[in-house]
Amino acid sequence: MKLTKSEEELMNILWKHKKAFMKDLLDAYPEPKPATTTVATLLKRMTDKGFVTYKSYGRSREYVPLVKKKDYFSKHVNGLIKNFFNNSPGQFASFFTQETNLSKSELEELKKLIDSEIKKK
Repeated sequence: MKLTKSEEELMNILWKHKKAFMKDLLDAYPEPKPATTTVATLLKRMTDKGFVTYKSYGRSREYVPLVKKKDYFSKHVNGLIKNFFNNSPGQFASFFTQETNLSKSELEELKKLIDSEIKKK
């Protein structure tokens, strides 16, 4: 299942905090901050989708992510490779390195990462 852009923004705040009450989430938003009801609606949808759970403390809820950030983005990057690059990591890497205007030092850093992964295998 996928999150909307607004849900992803809120999920990033929750991943950063690890757990948070509504006030913590609202405080983490830049200005102009969304309405409390908007954030509550997003949290309800994310709970229904299985991305978030909460613990009740009286009338307050402490929200906790159920999905790890790495797992969420890994799934979507793999889906991107499958759906847009014919399931070819090479085509994805070629597009990424050619179309993102990476500097020479950034490309060298990527090469180091790839070389390191090759050595591990």
